[in-house]
Amino acid sequence: MWYFCGRNVARERMICIIINPVTGWYTMSESVHREVIMTEKVREALNGIRPMLQRDGGDVELVEVTPDGTVKVRLKGACGTCPMSTMTLKSGIEARLKEQIPEIKEVVSV
Repeated sequence: MWYFCGRNVARERMICIIINPVTGWYTMSESVHREVIMTEKVREALNGIRPMLQRDGGDVELVEVTPDGTVKVRLKGACGTCPMSTMTLKSGIEARLKEQIPEIKEVVSV
């Protein structure tokens, strides 16, 4: 999928278009635009955290970013069964995401 965003001058608001080569394209509202941007910021931040987890045989998968600022992730590999996974989630992943993206309220494992 490709995301394109820009300002609709006539309506004075932000418009985003998602182009999916399989199904076609459609437009989104400004609120959905914010969610798309937030999800991309979280994905980018997790890519920076991922190498540290992978060194210990684990990984993290982004499941969802909710409109209220909750990030849902799935800990994988060694991180999924580690007794220290809560500490990794809260003191590592959540702290780093909140530092980089102030709009994040919490990170939960699903």
